[in-house]
Amino acid sequence: MTRSDSSSAAAAPRALITGVNGFTGRYMAARLAADGYRVWGTVRAGEAERAGDLPGHATPLAADLLDREALAHAIETVQPDVVVHLAAVANVADGDVARTYVVNVVGTRNLLDTLAHQRHVPRAVLIASSANVYGNVTPGVIDETVAPQPANDYAVSKLAMEYVAKRWNAQLPLVIARPFNYTGVGQTTDFLLPKIVEHYARGDRSISLGNTDVSRDFSDVRDVVDAYARLIDVAPRGKTVNVCSGTGWTLGELLATLSRIAGYAIEVNVDPRFVRANEVRHLVGSNAKLQTLIGESKRTPIEATLRWMYEEARSRLRPA
Repeated sequence: MTRSDSSSAAAAPRALITGVNGFTGRYMAARLAADGYRVWGTVRAGEAERAGDLPGHATPLAADLLDREALAHAIETVQPDVVVHLAAVANVADGDVARTYVVNVVGTRNLLDTLAHQRHVPRAVLIASSANVYGNVTPGVIDETVAPQPANDYAVSKLAMEYVAKRWNAQLPLVIARPFNYTGVGQTTDFLLPKIVEHYARGDRSISLGNTDVSRDFSDVRDVVDAYARLIDVAPRGKTVNVCSGTGWTLGELLATLSRIAGYAIEVNVDPRFVRANEVRHLVGSNAKLQTLIGESKRTPIEATLRWMYEEARSRLRPA
């Protein structure tokens, strides 16, 4: 690196991403690096060595959200200009309820309290909540004025996290993003669409699923991080914003789309073990507020996202 390159890097804005080694974190790191940021990211203790090469040459920092000392050291090291808080227990079906609440609520509190006591105040702090906070509301497109009705522990923990975060509105430039469902290459098969794509990519003739009478607003992960990056740019302090496509897809429509991509139809078996009594049946969002804040948002057609995932899975599963 030449002296001018070194000076340019030192002058670049600094970004800190919690949970940088997760599904969304890796895409977020690549996006912020492309936008000219130097990127650091927290990973849980013991994972720094296993983080591998992170996108955008992001630097991993071992700092669990529940370890206030390690968290303070990481933030003091980076002195971030922007923070993207992604680290969380993110699976609705996670069986460790206590861990879900502690990480999502207490962990977020630890992060914000630590940021508020640093000498360098970030110009934007984006907190990723979840559209699951809306729960089983009246059918229709959901905007930010709809009162939350969380229907599972994950959703309750995210709504509690939002309330906790508001305690720091006066000290920190917070924006809360409520992403609806999104997917892409790299999401684990614990989630619905990667699981279905994996079955098609293997050529399986049948699949066991849970609730089949659900509809969801799906986005491409690359569109979601685009929205996050643009929200960071405008830094709408104190706002809560849906991040979504505005279009709902039933499970049947998604299966039909994958059948066209793969060239065959899969047999669906409803397995009672996968049926959740507190399943949110219909979750489709309005992105009007998002567009007002950041302008027209990127929209990758769901078929293009599923094709990208299918082709990657086929390539990965193909014998060497």
